[in-house]
Amino acid sequence: MAFPALIAALAPVFGQVLDRVLPDKGARDEAERELTAALLAHAGEIERAGAEIVLAEARSEHPLTATWRPLLMLVIAAVIANNYLLAPYLQALFGMGLTLELPERLWDLLTLGVGGYVVGRSGEKMVKSWKGTG
Repeated sequence: MAFPALIAALAPVFGQVLDRVLPDKGARDEAERELTAALLAHAGEIERAGAEIVLAEARSEHPLTATWRPLLMLVIAAVIANNYLLAPYLQALFGMGLTLELPERLWDLLTLGVGGYVVGRSGEKMVKSWKGTG
């Protein structure tokens, strides 16, 4: 799911803020534990809100709003396919192959995007199942 990636993405932010606000290491560690516990306690609500956003975007009448997430995922998938499928074969066959750097943040986006898509699709299927239309 997308939630562990969200915690991983927020951890550096928590760390920077807590380092500034609480210079005492013991107090900072305690505050960090409490923040993580609060996030985990509300994990279901956070994931539900994310799924609602993805569904609202997908149902939008505006093409860019409805397709930006899938387009971004396709671009990232194309970079991955190039780096691990196309470029190695071009290198082996022709002695040249261009690989594109995929920053760690794009991997995080891919993880969040796929997680949001899975949550959204699962939600749609559950609703259809409950209504007896699927």
